[in-house]
Amino acid sequence: MTELAVEGDHERAVEALRRSYEAIPPGTPVRLAKRTSNLFRFREPSSAPGLDVSGFDRVLKVDPEAATAVVQGMTTYEDLVDATLPHGLMPMVVPQLKTITLGGAVTGLGIESTSFRNGLPHESVLEMQVITGAGEVVTATRDNEHADLFWGFPNSYGTLGYSLKLTIELERVKPYVRLRHLRFDDADQCAATLKELSETRVHEDDPVDFLDGTVFGPDEAYITVGTYQDKAPYVSDYTGQRIYYRSIQQRSIDYLTIRDYIWRWDTDWFWCSGAFGVQKPLIRRLWPDKSKRSDVYRRLVAYEKRFHFKARYDRWTGKPPREDVIQDIEVPVGRLPEFLDFFHDKVGMSPIWLCPLRAREQWPLYPLTSGETYVNVGFWGTVPLRPGQMPEHHNRLIERRVAALDGHKSLYSTAFYGREEFWRHYDGETYRRLKTTYDPETRLLDLYDKCVRGR
Repeated sequence: MTELAVEGDHERAVEALRRSYEAIPPGTPVRLAKRTSNLFRFREPSSAPGLDVSGFDRVLKVDPEAATAVVQGMTTYEDLVDATLPHGLMPMVVPQLKTITLGGAVTGLGIESTSFRNGLPHESVLEMQVITGAGEVVTATRDNEHADLFWGFPNSYGTLGYSLKLTIELERVKPYVRLRHLRFDDADQCAATLKELSETRVHEDDPVDFLDGTVFGPDEAYITVGTYQDKAPYVSDYTGQRIYYRSIQQRSIDYLTIRDYIWRWDTDWFWCSGAFGVQKPLIRRLWPDKSKRSDVYRRLVAYEKRFHFKARYDRWTGKPPREDVIQDIEVPVGRLPEFLDFFHDKVGMSPIWLCPLRAREQWPLYPLTSGETYVNVGFWGTVPLRPGQMPEHHNRLIERRVAALDGHKSLYSTAFYGREEFWRHYDGETYRRLKTTYDPETRLLDLYDKCVRGR
């Protein structure tokens, strides 16, 4: 199909979407009708009509010379990577899970092991076409008449509008990645090394192209340094019987193809596949490789949230209730040891993911200081509640500690902030101004109502 025909298909999809938006009765909440989600704000099914965005899931163009791509907003990173890798390119930041969409990562927050040098996914966006809460289709860039929307779109979670088409920067890649897993017995030294590697981008005279870490306990942490390679003496495969995160403790050096490196966490949803028995050898052999995917596990979690099979079983067998603790937070790298000490003491989950981040620019709704090294700390699981503890006991503890450490919390999961505190953290003044401009009749949810009240 020619480039002109592809663009024509997109414009027809835009017009159809505009008509669909106008057909939703005034006063009716507008939601996306999506097949997949990577959020953990599970809501009851709504009878309200969903906005059909099924026509916005394609890569429209890859320009190998300019190292850019034009991509529709509902395109998954799995499809985007498949379109760019044949050209020796990938997005500047590829979030860990295959079914995260480009539009979702831009309006929410994505992160990965290139974030110490490339920032967050929205920082590589050059232009975005958005259908606003007012039903208007606008194009926003850093410096045009809709620049306020461009800068305010990240961390708005679909409450100002939905991206339909984005032009993004790409990065040139090599076929393989060499991994070095560096062990640390001390959180202070681990944090200091993360800071040094993030800022110098060199380890033992080799370039640091990828950087993340894994904490298995108070005295066992690893930093994984990835370096592009033209050739590899061997490649490991963690898409079947072998499990990537366990290899971190077992090997000091490893090699992966670039594609397997990009999706190294998806096969086992980091380590969360263990909740379904998929890490037990017999079950793993019987579980089809094609179903070892984050979206499969997420659907199983959605069934549990809807029908509460495990919670009922736990009650019948006398086990204590458990609290979901599924969060990603950012703290300045110098405060990382304090957070880890608190987390080991008060929450006690492991493993924990570490991902250094240096924002390239200032973004109002997620105000990280550009050029400063932060560490994303990711933890996903459940912990038992003691008698008398609130159902959200540990999550509230985490929110307070993150705020005390000058950190920030991603809103893909449930939050518990009071309204005034929430807007202090996420620039309520800028958000209200954007909401008035781009969604004056509040057809879309308010950010606080969506992310905290769970509407």
